[in-house]
Amino acid sequence: MRHAKAEGYDKPDLQRALADRGVRDSEAAGQWFAELGLVPDGALVSAAVRTRETWHGVASAAGWTGVPAIFSEPLYGAGPESALDLIRETPSSVRCLVVVGHNPTMAYIASILDDGSSDLSNEMATGFPTSAVAVFDLPADLSTWAELDQASGVLAAYHVPRG
Repeated sequence: MRHAKAEGYDKPDLQRALADRGVRDSEAAGQWFAELGLVPDGALVSAAVRTRETWHGVASAAGWTGVPAIFSEPLYGAGPESALDLIRETPSSVRCLVVVGHNPTMAYIASILDDGSSDLSNEMATGFPTSAVAVFDLPADLSTWAELDQASGVLAAYHVPRG
């Protein structure tokens, strides 16, 4: 997931909070996750204020209480390969992971994980705006996150929530 809409650039980038629309959009994303019935057992979230606020809005609106989140400083500035390496460090006990980060990294990761077999792939390829969410089904034989590789997921859902 890409973070929701942030306020302007009157603060250092790491400290930028969500705009009012971003708060509404993060809550709309949480409601969408709840409608899908998705409940993660882990979250990897950039340490930036706007990504943490996005996570809290999503988790609250989805009713995800007690989902452990790692607020990662390395994810904040990570390029696609570094971010993918951070995801690969996820413990195998986590079966469903939510990642909240920044573009262009989140869009790139979504595109490289996508095996292209879903009708949604073309829709996702048209853009990955703020609050965009891509949900992937990963192969059952993927025993650890360390095995995650290019084209290893089927795009099961793609949505750009607006509140």
